[in-house]
Amino acid sequence: MVLNYIWILFFVIAFVVALLKLAITGDTEIFKTLVDATFDSSKMAVMDISLPLAGVMTLWLGIMNIGEKAGAINFLSRIVGPFFNKLFPEIPKNHPANGQIMMNFSANMLGLDNAATPLGLKAMNSMQELNPNKETASNAQIMFLVLNTSGLTIIPITIIAQRAIMGSTNPSDVFIPILIATYCSTMMGLLFVAFKQKINLLNRIVLTWLLSVTAAITILIWYFSTLTQDQIATTSKIAANLILFAIIISFILGAVRKKENVYNAFIDGAKSGFETAIKVIPYLIAMLVGIAVFKASGALDYLVNGIGFGFKLMGLNTDFVGALPTAFMKPLSGSGAKAMMMTTMKTYGPDSFVSHVACVFQGAADTTFYIVALYFGSVGIKNTRYAITAGLIADLAGVIAAIFISYLFFH
Repeated sequence: MVLNYIWILFFVIAFVVALLKLAITGDTEIFKTLVDATFDSSKMAVMDISLPLAGVMTLWLGIMNIGEKAGAINFLSRIVGPFFNKLFPEIPKNHPANGQIMMNFSANMLGLDNAATPLGLKAMNSMQELNPNKETASNAQIMFLVLNTSGLTIIPITIIAQRAIMGSTNPSDVFIPILIATYCSTMMGLLFVAFKQKINLLNRIVLTWLLSVTAAITILIWYFSTLTQDQIATTSKIAANLILFAIIISFILGAVRKKENVYNAFIDGAKSGFETAIKVIPYLIAMLVGIAVFKASGALDYLVNGIGFGFKLMGLNTDFVGALPTAFMKPLSGSGAKAMMMTTMKTYGPDSFVSHVACVFQGAADTTFYIVALYFGSVGIKNTRYAITAGLIADLAGVIAAIFISYLFFH
């Protein structure tokens, strides 16, 4: 229901803004721009997202099936079971979904988006099998989705690389601010969903896990703060890819040890990859077209300018306002937010304050609407309940944290 209202709102706002532009400025091309945006975004949904996703899905669902045959997923389920049983009480103990969720979170934290998405879709499908109402998101699915949209990433490899490409003198200086901001986003999402689902986060097991994760992130921040920018970039790349490939090898060796036919296991798992990628196309097209017309109408620019004007009237510092397009685009479109971030760095310079803020915005959270359309669309969920609200609250926490942290580190 929420998606329905948001989708309609995108089109209505775009139409009203376009009419005002035509009446005030005489822009006769505005409606052509909106129509072109619908075609371009539809093409992007299929050619740039769904088809590449089909290849990645085919690969990783095959790898995941090998892992299941090897017993690796059940092994992970037993390790994280006590913690996940509290966060995801609907998922039975030692259920494969626990291991799949853990694999997805691990890939996300390492910044391995290509691996994280197929793993997340696999986990969502396993939770859907447990869902008694197939068109309505379950509590477990909402918790999983919100933790994904909060975008906890330990190693923001892509952002650091993009800053280097743009000529930054210190590309990795956003590493610690991004880690703090995305941690704030994740914790806010977790707290909100836990409140809605009446999950006791003060439980000894949950508290121990959360404090352990917090301690691990703190140690990681301290360790990376002792490295040079080149060392950070090199360590991040090596660690992330080494861990990923080690997982693949361990799955294969585990399956061999159990005398499984590894090749057939891969083929059996991979078969559903293309089907899943095709199934999500209508959901992606619907969401991306709505976002595209909203952006093409100029509504986003008016929103940013209005916020800047409001802060100025209150006598507050508005140096961060130039980075807001990245913050507003992030929940809507990952590629759109990336383009905004790159444009900001090109306009203001990669080492300017506003560019630093844009980069921290980019890493603070993930694309809520895209993830909702992709994950829920893959299993046919139509009633998202409060998932989008929770995701946007987590995004907002990340944005607010990013602004304060950027002023602390870069202003």
